[in-house]
Amino acid sequence: MRQLLIGLLLIGFAVTAQAGEDSSGSAVIVKIKDFKFHPETITVKKGTTIRWVNEEKRQYHSVWFEQLDKEETDYFFPEEYTEKTFTKSGKYPYRCGPHEKMKGLVIVE
Repeated sequence: MRQLLIGLLLIGFAVTAQAGEDSSGSAVIVKIKDFKFHPETITVKKGTTIRWVNEEKRQYHSVWFEQLDKEETDYFFPEEYTEKTFTKSGKYPYRCGPHEKMKGLVIVE
């Protein structure tokens, strides 16, 4: 029973990763909460904008595509966000600048 429940949760998580658009349909949402990106891995199509929303109570974060030699985003605080539009296919690992253990991956098809 426990394995079935875990499987259902993972399926639901995958659906959220694909369909987490904001209410205007203009950006896919990645939430930041409990020092994690939710979802940690997300697959999108070329031309998609991802919006990272800080849902922490008191903590600031950033989104840094360090391997692309891009600058770290400005820190953003609770209820703030940052966005990036992906125009090329590929795999884009990123992390939070001040919190090295917070990692994510954007896959663009």
